[in-house]
Amino acid sequence: MESYTQPLSDIYASLLQTSLRTKNPFAGKLVHAQIIKSGLHLSVFLMNNLINCYAKSGFLSDAHHIFDEMPSRNTTSWNTILSAYAKQGRIDDAYLVFKEMPEPDSVSWTSMIAGYNRMGCVENAIKMFLEMISCHVFPTQFTITSVLASCAAIESLGIGRKVHTFVVKLGLNSYVSVANSLLNMYAKSGDPVTAKVVFDRMKLKSITSWNAMISLHMQSGRPDLALAQFDQMSERDLVSWNSMITGYNQRGLDREALDILSRMSKETSLKPDNFTLASVLSACANLEELNLGKQIHAHVVRTEFNTYGPVGNALIFMYSKSGGVGIARKILEHSVTSDLNVIAFTSLMDGYIKLGDMNSARQIFDALRTHDVVSWTAMIVGYVQNGFNDEAINLFRSMIREGTKPNSYTLAAILSVSSSLASLNHGEQIHAKSIRLGEVSSVSVSNGLISMYAKSGSIDCAKRIFNLIHWKKDTVSWTSMVIALAQHGLGEEAIELFEKMLEFGIKPDHITYVGVLSACIHVGYVDQGRNYYKLMKDAHGIEPTPSHYACMIDLFGRAGLLQEAQGFIEKMPIEPDVFVWGSLLASCRVHKNVELAKVAAERLLLIDPDNSGAYSALANAYSACGKWEDAAKIRKSMKDKQVKKEQGFSWVQIKGEVHVFGVEDALHLQRDAIYRLIAKIWKEIKKMGFVPNTEAVLHDLDEEVKEQILRHHSEKLAIAFGLLNTPENTTLRVMKNLRMCDDCHSAIKFISKLVGREIIVRDATRFHHFKSGLCSCHDYW
Repeated sequence: MESYTQPLSDIYASLLQTSLRTKNPFAGKLVHAQIIKSGLHLSVFLMNNLINCYAKSGFLSDAHHIFDEMPSRNTTSWNTILSAYAKQGRIDDAYLVFKEMPEPDSVSWTSMIAGYNRMGCVENAIKMFLEMISCHVFPTQFTITSVLASCAAIESLGIGRKVHTFVVKLGLNSYVSVANSLLNMYAKSGDPVTAKVVFDRMKLKSITSWNAMISLHMQSGRPDLALAQFDQMSERDLVSWNSMITGYNQRGLDREALDILSRMSKETSLKPDNFTLASVLSACANLEELNLGKQIHAHVVRTEFNTYGPVGNALIFMYSKSGGVGIARKILEHSVTSDLNVIAFTSLMDGYIKLGDMNSARQIFDALRTHDVVSWTAMIVGYVQNGFNDEAINLFRSMIREGTKPNSYTLAAILSVSSSLASLNHGEQIHAKSIRLGEVSSVSVSNGLISMYAKSGSIDCAKRIFNLIHWKKDTVSWTSMVIALAQHGLGEEAIELFEKMLEFGIKPDHITYVGVLSACIHVGYVDQGRNYYKLMKDAHGIEPTPSHYACMIDLFGRAGLLQEAQGFIEKMPIEPDVFVWGSLLASCRVHKNVELAKVAAERLLLIDPDNSGAYSALANAYSACGKWEDAAKIRKSMKDKQVKKEQGFSWVQIKGEVHVFGVEDALHLQRDAIYRLIAKIWKEIKKMGFVPNTEAVLHDLDEEVKEQILRHHSEKLAIAFGLLNTPENTTLRVMKNLRMCDDCHSAIKFISKLVGREIIVRDATRFHHFKSGLCSCHDYW
């Protein structure tokens, strides 16, 4: 029998393939030398194999050198060098080769399309495909999968559908890879209906097909359908499990994500990867499941899993949010900093902020190489939440100086600082900044502006902001406006707005009801307040909180219905708190009910033994009834127990500077001018009919001394200073930390008429707008 001798060219070609498989490029060079010695260097077949060997071994210049010296080339020669350039990312060189090709075939076009796609130049890939069709070159399944990936990347549904028509015409839809690419394209381009049609028509479905549908359902907000699809799978890979875990986590269904992890550990031998661990740690963080998070961390350590990158970030995030900031800090310190993202640092910073440890939070913030808007905002919000207003403002200024553009959350946070300080000038600057940044229409910024203007005494500006966002008001917007109107003495408007809110179908929350009940308090609408309290429980299913109970006690108490207030307290399903007893005690003082005041004060002091307000209110109740000895005993008891009374003070902001005044203040640089002016004003308003209310001085003193004390109350001194340092006919805004006394309220009405200016005073409970001798509260306060 005649023996078969393998051609030498086939042997050399086989050796070249072996050198590629064994990753031994020098063996390939030796084969090249033997080819030349054997005189086979003119063989197109061997030269094509050599080009392929050199290109895949990283010697692209040698490959091109062989290509250039080939006396004869075929399409495979061109495609081999073209594909080599495309796969190595040298797409411009690949395009030069492509343009020189005598007759590019489907492989040539597909290499270019895949090369562009790989480099992220998806528009070029799609353009190349369209040119290919116009040149009447039929695409293959590989062409189709590449161009569909490009369509999916830029969510180009229109072109994707055109590609689908070619798939049908050329009969390529039977290929599983093509069908999966179609699924992916429709899912990412926002057409889940067609994606499901493609899936249902597939005769052969791979795990990838099922995974694509699971991801699609999750992205479409239908985790129930995703689970149904998942349960139908006869075989699942790690991607299947990850799609469910990550999908649940991203949809906020963190408990379900952890349940799927539990199923995975019981039903399979699959090991979690980066995606699995990052998602379940995120779920633990959101649920604040510290113990479970520690178990997952222990698994990571036991399996010697790489904790750099996503898993390290996820561990820091989990510990920071779950109360384990100390462990999070250690992980951060032992990590390669470059592998940690800003989210990890920011979450650790948030963890310290939650604990009120602002120094440690600032250390983390300062350790960041670069700050994004999220980290700036987190730090600013942290300062605001912990009462460090000056630090928040300074950091905001640094943020602006460094060129980081604040977002709506940053602006809302810094507006809350302006609200706390009642700084209208500062708030107006933030308003202007919001307009320049295009964030003024944001709901959070608009709500912040409403609150800022309202708390700074400019209720008209607050109304204008509210009206500007009428097309997208949320519950917070309406609530902010209801509360603002109530605080400014516009109780009827507040109630009217609340009714309109109900008409528009916007559901009030528990804070809204605090606002509308406050409105009823300020205008004395007792029956309406009762009705709203009932509506809150019966119509909206809101269980009363201590704040609602305190509002009702205040409503009854101010109206003089002290027995009803006491009966309401006795029927409360929870133990009355400081605010409930405090409201009753304040009403007892106003209505001179000493016996009930004693009960309220005793109960209040049982809860808070160091509450100076309880002692003062009870002493004042005795004083108001002329029981000076009893009042003195209470004050002595207060002194013996070293309970310090909160000092009253008022402040006014002039040209960005805050000026603070206490009673009988003698420290201000302009004290002489202030005292001269207040003495002059006192004489003038007495001529106008003002009678000092010396009963407001709850001490047994001579009338002349009482009158002098009244004349030098902090708000009167602040008003005198403001009149000296502001232009005529401008509004004067004064803030006070305690409730204004009866005498000041009466005097300021006369002063507003005397000087012909509006004077706005914000005390501890509300705003008073004094104008032309009248007050917005209509003397019901």
